[in-house]
Amino acid sequence: MSVDRAWPAPAKINLFLHVTGKRPDGYHNLQTVFQFLDYGDDLHFTITQDGQITRGYDFGFSVESDLCLRAARLLKPYAKQSLGVHIQMTKRLPMGGGLGGGSSDAATVLLALNSLWEVDLSVDELADIGLQLGADVPVFVRGHAAWAEGIGEQLTPLRLEEPWYLVLIPPVSVSTGKIFSNKHLTATPQMKKIRALEEGDDVIHIKTLFSLGENQLEKIVRAEYPQVNDVLEWLGQYGNPRMTGSGGCVFMALRSQQQGLQLLADKPLNTSGFVAKGMNIHPLLMSEA
Repeated sequence: MSVDRAWPAPAKINLFLHVTGKRPDGYHNLQTVFQFLDYGDDLHFTITQDGQITRGYDFGFSVESDLCLRAARLLKPYAKQSLGVHIQMTKRLPMGGGLGGGSSDAATVLLALNSLWEVDLSVDELADIGLQLGADVPVFVRGHAAWAEGIGEQLTPLRLEEPWYLVLIPPVSVSTGKIFSNKHLTATPQMKKIRALEEGDDVIHIKTLFSLGENQLEKIVRAEYPQVNDVLEWLGQYGNPRMTGSGGCVFMALRSQQQGLQLLADKPLNTSGFVAKGMNIHPLLMSEA
């Protein structure tokens, strides 16, 4: 059975990111706020009756490390034994960019195959499976902009302002493991949840979140990857840019889409990018509404 529709896997940005400690299992406890962007990868699924899980793309990562295939394999025991899938992908999000591309792709596989294989697991069950693949996967499965704690899996939905953003992609892939193992990474005290989060009524403005803190990994990435530092310095002429995740993509909230398109046209040499709208709801949740 061929499924013609494209299943979106949107980018995410971290509006701030604090490291609050290291866990015995080697992961780090974090506090961050996730928001989605209306830009990302697209996945297509062909359901088969041979029980096999295969892919029709190769973006330089092995079959063994492919999060989409791993997600499908984790869900497979819940499906009929005869069911398989062939996965195609239109890849737009860079690897090592901090936009959550691999995690988003994996979450979309879980959400899509839960429906196409008629597995019908709950969102909580899918999020638990997703956590086995990576700390960012649950936020995409649950599908709401969120305040996140723990390793990123303890999520509280937020109503955020949804501005236009410019995202610039330096010509470098940042190693998350290298950044989190850097000797200069130090923990910050755990923050209290902001009053707007506790009340849950008012839309939270991006400036409010920026005032809470920074991306604590940014200084380390800037020192290790000069290409990221150069893009941050260039974009800093026009506003308040920030790195997302463990880098190296850089984003800035805009006054308008047109402002972003003008800056994108003048971007530094060898730098790519895009202009996108912030989203509080995953597009797959919006399509179900």
